[in-house]
Amino acid sequence: MIKILKKAYLGIIILIIYAPIVLLMAFSFNDSKTTSWQGFTLQWYFDLFKDYQIKQSFEYTVTVAVVSTICSVIIGTLAAIGINQMTEWKRNIVMSVTYIPLLSPDIVTGISLMMLYSTLHIPFGLITLILSHITFSVPYVILSVMPRLRTMNPNIYEAALDLGATPFYAFKHVILPEILPGVISGAFIAFTLSLDDFVVSFFNTASGVTTLSIQIYSMARKGVNPKINAISTIVFVTILIILIINNMRANKKFKENAK
Repeated sequence: MIKILKKAYLGIIILIIYAPIVLLMAFSFNDSKTTSWQGFTLQWYFDLFKDYQIKQSFEYTVTVAVVSTICSVIIGTLAAIGINQMTEWKRNIVMSVTYIPLLSPDIVTGISLMMLYSTLHIPFGLITLILSHITFSVPYVILSVMPRLRTMNPNIYEAALDLGATPFYAFKHVILPEILPGVISGAFIAFTLSLDDFVVSFFNTASGVTTLSIQIYSMARKGVNPKINAISTIVFVTILIILIINNMRANKKFKENAK
């Protein structure tokens, strides 16, 4: 009886979470602008490629996601290595500070960055958008890399140096292979967060530089538009594929380590 209740509870939770998404994806193929089903069509997906604003938003979204992910991985990985070398009380302080962006509401982060750019007289646009995405992505990379560093033998780096390796060579051939799974996980998380972000992007961009999430919001304010369903479906499927790949890679690595 308890097992049945657990499965029923799990089923209800999954239904509540994913039913709206499934409905949205289904209506992206609806041959009507209303909420009543009128037949199957791919018209709204073809219309996406004809809409200049959507194509431009897609280009900005991918550009910001790729650039911010690369920068976040580099900064986050080097920061994690530096934090790992600190004494315990210093490490605890820095890690507590690292958690602040994760625990802060998106609107607080967005407004704080907006005020910072205004104070420094930095023009809003693509640069501020990328900097904002780097800001909220770096902590996730640090938290992804840190567990790998904590489980790594701390003596292998010194051993490589004693054998004649340069610091860069030791990092590239000794440290990096050990922490690579954490780096890749951090990259996936940073890329996914960048694709999905709306609040921080909304407060730190300028007119003409919009991401897909901002474009969807602008279109939704004008009324029901089936192209919104199509865009949302593409974004959701893209993020889902990234998560599946990341989980498959993690499971494969876990099985290899278990052997």
